[in-house]
Amino acid sequence: MLVRDPVERACSAHAHELARGFETESHFEHALELEEGRLAGAEERLRASPHALHHSHRHHAYLARGRYADQLDRLEPLFGRDRMLVLDSHRFFAEPETAYDRVLEFLGLPHLGYPVFERYNRRSLPRPVPRALAARLRDHFEPYDARLVRWLDGEPSWRQ
Repeated sequence: MLVRDPVERACSAHAHELARGFETESHFEHALELEEGRLAGAEERLRASPHALHHSHRHHAYLARGRYADQLDRLEPLFGRDRMLVLDSHRFFAEPETAYDRVLEFLGLPHLGYPVFERYNRRSLPRPVPRALAARLRDHFEPYDARLVRWLDGEPSWRQ
């Protein structure tokens, strides 16, 4: 799993959903205020029926999807810690070869050279996130980011 700065991820997801037409609220802060109500009961419904679909869970989970540690905690009992590799995407983009080597080692695969590392799906944000909102979001994600340390073998790059 690649994890990225959850504040950047939330902003990017909002821009992406706006561009795709799944989000109707153009103001990011208001979309965040709507999230809890939009997602009410979604997890319970999806757990009860794994093949169920929930529009807002898929398209409006800006904060929920950035709580990576919660997701990893749900997966760990199913797969085992030794079968899960979590990488910091900022480090991957900065040094893709190092991350690629780590993936090959984790999978027990031979190194046969490097592919071309290109970036896809990059969109500009419709407007910058106000500093006060970014600070509130960083505070919101702090306990979740702290729990990532054991998965990343160190502090996430966006917390340094």
